[in-house]
Amino acid sequence: MRQKERQERSREEIYQAALEEFGTYGYDRVNMERICGKHGISKGMMYHYYANKDALFLLCVERTFSALESYVAAHAADLAGKDVLEDIKNYFLIREHFFEENLLQKLIFENAMLRPPKHLAEQIQVLRAPIRNMNRMFLRQLVRKMPLRPGLDPEKVTRYLESVGYFFESTMACYYQSGTAGEDFHALLERAGEMLDLVLFGVIRQTQEPADTRTPPEGGGETR
Repeated sequence: MRQKERQERSREEIYQAALEEFGTYGYDRVNMERICGKHGISKGMMYHYYANKDALFLLCVERTFSALESYVAAHAADLAGKDVLEDIKNYFLIREHFFEENLLQKLIFENAMLRPPKHLAEQIQVLRAPIRNMNRMFLRQLVRKMPLRPGLDPEKVTRYLESVGYFFESTMACYYQSGTAGEDFHALLERAGEMLDLVLFGVIRQTQEPADTRTPPEGGGETR
């Protein structure tokens, strides 16, 4: 085995050990000694590749974001684009399906997004940029399929829907932070969808009286 291959194998071994530890116990309860001792990794090899716990955690965050981006991008293409609310809800459900299949990465994602170490928050936001861009592209595609009101700028509508997406994210953040195991995520999105329906389409019934049914002037007859 060539040296480069050995190095890649060692890096992957360390990553898998870190993924299991951070994905099971979270950032605060993990340290380098624990990873080395539990997974049979020598400290010399560990510190040869990674200077500290932060470097390992950011590696796990970066790979989680990258895997999530690839998964969502591949499955979002199947959305029909006929109903805005349904597509937004299904878009977030795709993300949940990813985490159902990758439980270790779910805790890493939640840790990074909801309870990030303060000194790593800025670096995590940089790593998240590709996901934000992917979300924006998805919303642009939705807007192109929507019958917009005359005069509305599609880019402004995209930014508006982006803020609607933050509503879903804040709803999910409350869900994760509550720790309510019995809460059904689909039901949660349904309730969020009801609120979004009001946000997107309003609460006032829009009416326009047809021109041929207007009440004739008082006195009737044709105006001469």
